Amino acid sequence: MVSLAGGTFHMGNDDFYPEERPVRRVSVAAFLIDRYPVTNAEFEAFVAATGYRTFAEVPPDPADYPGLAPELARAGSLVFQPTAGPVPLNDPARWWSFVPGADWRHPTGPESSIDGLMHHPVVHIAHADAQAYARWRGKCLPTEAEWEFAARGGLDRAAYSWGHALCPDGIARANYWQGRFPYQNLRGDGRTTTPIGAFPDNGYGLGDMIGNVWEWTDDWWSEASVHTAKPCCVAENPRGGSLAGSLDPEMLGIAIGRKVIKGGSHLCAPDYCQRYRPAARTPQMIDSTTSHIGFRCVLRAE
Repeated sequence: MVSLAGGTFHMGNDDFYPEERPVRRVSVAAFLIDRYPVTNAEFEAFVAATGYRTFAEVPPDPADYPGLAPELARAGSLVFQPTAGPVPLNDPARWWSFVPGADWRHPTGPESSIDGLMHHPVVHIAHADAQAYARWRGKCLPTEAEWEFAARGGLDRAAYSWGHALCPDGIARANYWQGRFPYQNLRGDGRTTTPIGAFPDNGYGLGDMIGNVWEWTDDWWSEASVHTAKPCCVAENPRGGSLAGSLDPEMLGIAIGRKVIKGGSHLCAPDYCQRYRPAARTPQMIDSTTSHIGFRCVLRAE
């Protein structure tokens, strides 16, 4: 872990997506944070010690999901599958598929494995799975403010963890989509996660805060204004909204809370999802498991 002294910074960004606004002054207390996202090797050790089964490994209870199609009442997870060519970018169902048997051990389906991927971030992790691992390690998940403070690496108000340009000197500083999303892959790597530490650390010595995998925080989703201090003041160790306030108004009858995830992933692209930035944020249902969501942990000073 890396020890951060805490401090005051400008949280949010007025130049990209509405949910990042407004920029506000926020202060966080000292804490320690994992240098990298939790890896397959680390999560495997947790499972071996505890016998834990992740959300994706357990068939859903139809009673929890009114109207659930029978073919979806199986253990599995969402897996990214590139399209054959250009498609409308407002329909994620074109590149996401529910794959029975996909889970953290089988990241692309039941015939796949994590052989050779032990130093990649673990994926197909629901929020409860991340919490269970954190408790086992005597840690917890970061707040959104802690996560963003850490991701900025000391560069207050910079757009990216490394400065103001996405690709300085033509060199990518994180694992994000290069090419036309979701079909053209200019990196030729199958658009997957990369081993931790494959890209330079930020100014705080933290790796993969941007790109590679989205990361869970422990804050319920809310509009940024919920934890905005008065213009004259600094918000101290702010938290997100409430469980009730985090519910998706478009999903009537399904009362599943949404937490904030941060950092973007290897599927964020300049032409689709410019969320490979410290201020970027998006809501994720706590039962969601996908091939591009992972996590890291923190310890707070007593």
